[in-house]
Amino acid sequence: MPLLLAGTVAQAAPALIEDTLAQRLAACTTCHGKQGRAAPDGYHPRIAGKPAGYLLHQLQNFRDGRRHYGPMVALVDPLPDSYLREMAEHFAALDLPYPAPAPASESAAVLDRGRVLATHGDEAKGLPACSACHGVALTGVLPAVPGLLGLPRDYLTGQLGGWVHDERRALAPDCMAAIAKKLDGGDLVAVSAWLASQLVPVPAKPAVASTQVPPQRCGSMGALP
Repeated sequence: MPLLLAGTVAQAAPALIEDTLAQRLAACTTCHGKQGRAAPDGYHPRIAGKPAGYLLHQLQNFRDGRRHYGPMVALVDPLPDSYLREMAEHFAALDLPYPAPAPASESAAVLDRGRVLATHGDEAKGLPACSACHGVALTGVLPAVPGLLGLPRDYLTGQLGGWVHDERRALAPDCMAAIAKKLDGGDLVAVSAWLASQLVPVPAKPAVASTQVPPQRCGSMGALP
């Protein structure tokens, strides 16, 4: 019988994880799909091609308590702005095709109401058109306004509902919270359904910021900090 060596059993050294951009991005694409194209569950949205300023703001919002989703908070909580900016700029630079939208299940009347809200707004309710801030083509505006096309209906509905119920916030002044709270339930469903039913134009790049003054001042429209 072999003799036992004195002392503690040597433990294997922990595996080293390289601090590379590819390693950082692995956590993102686990939920947001390959290359950030979106997950098939309709909840984890596409991040590829979104403006870098928008992506950075959302990472900061999760880290700083303005958005509340446990896995995202745990992921970004200890990370500095420089680390988050590098990830945001990577995904913003991706130019990948969008899949065709899912067929809409809503009636023609509901979809038409959504079209009116998205492209014209509703002056009587104090609702500006989505296109007034998110670009005429609704593909976003640099440096930090996201596109609204190519997103699932359930995700759009959930995010608007998050603003209505103070579960999602942005840098002050939080213009999206003010706008979302003016939407009744029918309008919220209508605009989400219409946006989700639209083909994404090619190219789908965000527009360059214009000299047109947006209808409201929004804290999240600024450049990258």
